[in-house]
Amino acid sequence: MISPRKIKSVDFYRKIPRDLTEASLSGAGLSIVAALSMLLLFGMELSSYLTVSTTTSIIIDRSSDGDFLRMDFNISFPSLSCEFASVDVSDVLGTNRLNVTKTIRKFSIDSNLRPTGSEFHSGEFLSRVNHGDESAEELVEGSVSLGARNFDTFLHQYPISVVNFYAPWCYWCNLLKPSWEKAANQIKERYDPEMDGRVILAKVDCTQEADLCRRNHIQGYPSIRIFRKGSDLRDDNAHHDHESYYGDRDTESLVKMVIGLVEPIHVEPHKLALEDKSDNASKTLKKAPSTGGCQIEGYMRVKKVPGNLMVSARSESHSFDTSQMNMSHVVNHLSFGKRILPEAFSNLKRLAPYLGGSHNRLDDRSFINQHDLGPNVTIEHYLQIVKTEVLKSNGHAMIEEYEYTAHSSVAHTYYLPVAKFHFELSAMQVLITENSKSFSHFITNVCAIIGGVFTVAGILDSILHQTMTLMKKIELGKNF
Repeated sequence: MISPRKIKSVDFYRKIPRDLTEASLSGAGLSIVAALSMLLLFGMELSSYLTVSTTTSIIIDRSSDGDFLRMDFNISFPSLSCEFASVDVSDVLGTNRLNVTKTIRKFSIDSNLRPTGSEFHSGEFLSRVNHGDESAEELVEGSVSLGARNFDTFLHQYPISVVNFYAPWCYWCNLLKPSWEKAANQIKERYDPEMDGRVILAKVDCTQEADLCRRNHIQGYPSIRIFRKGSDLRDDNAHHDHESYYGDRDTESLVKMVIGLVEPIHVEPHKLALEDKSDNASKTLKKAPSTGGCQIEGYMRVKKVPGNLMVSARSESHSFDTSQMNMSHVVNHLSFGKRILPEAFSNLKRLAPYLGGSHNRLDDRSFINQHDLGPNVTIEHYLQIVKTEVLKSNGHAMIEEYEYTAHSSVAHTYYLPVAKFHFELSAMQVLITENSKSFSHFITNVCAIIGGVFTVAGILDSILHQTMTLMKKIELGKNF
């Protein structure tokens, strides 16, 4: 059996009787400084332990989210009507999707970029239409020519006014002209303007009446609008409430459309200008855009190869005056990849404060052509996309996001102006990895701080004590 005496012999911390120790002011001062130093260094070590550090590396893109990338956007066009606004996508692999509508929503907006109503549905109305085979030879004009001086007068004189807004140079307008005039003559014979007075077919030359056509938000030719007496409302922002005709343009279809508008007037005279509920009208008539602007929002899945997102005016049965097309726009939002909630971004700020700065670089930026650049201006954006992935210390992905740089320019074109977003995905990706710190490392450092400060303070105290003792001896030697 080991005796207590032998156990005491291995004591590293042998005690000195208190009456053999001597306290000093210098030792007390060093003790206070040492204690404060320990507390300061402990706090700094604790802060370092709690702070998450990361390492950043560049690697070949190893995305596991497939060959497609989600693209979210919300863009406002103050001078492009929703009636003709088309979103197209193409890429270097040959993909060419025109007038995408499945994941796109359009809203008419006013000059302040505020939506003026519910979602605008263009549907299938802009597909190719039948113009018939009427000949322009010996054409007898039956429609009435309107201008700014008599436009409002005629609209308030007749319960139904069907107006063809056209341009003489327009190919589709020239195809429509024989059918339109023939239909106007037939309607005039059936519903005499003076005896019957329920309907009139008219036309407006937009090259001569540019302001009138602009007030009615005419951007494509020909545009056939139906004005109902009492329902063509106008406010201070020049908003209109009328309908557009999108059906076939042969004589028979035009006459049938007008008859469908006029016949219900005999049945319900008090509602003659409010609406037509016939099946034929529901298929070919659609509420016309109340303003000349359009907000386009939605998303697309694009291939991870260089490609283009283009917004332009498009129709298979209308012509456009390229010199009058203004593709000015405001990018409300544009991002790639899955939508990341703001809460997720705020949580990641502690890990990577610089993260997310380029996730939506174009947001809230305006690209407005105030006509100082001239007509036929295409606005282009070049986007370089880089994937950023954040990994936890255990290798699990915390977040994946796509950031991009953007460079914008304008170019004059002989063709129809567009707003083009050219995107290209980098083959490299940024990898941010969280570096974890072990608790044992923290404890070791704390012990090193305490022991180190205590030892250094002891050495300083010993040096100070020996120095003061030596000085006293020297003073005593001088006295004797």
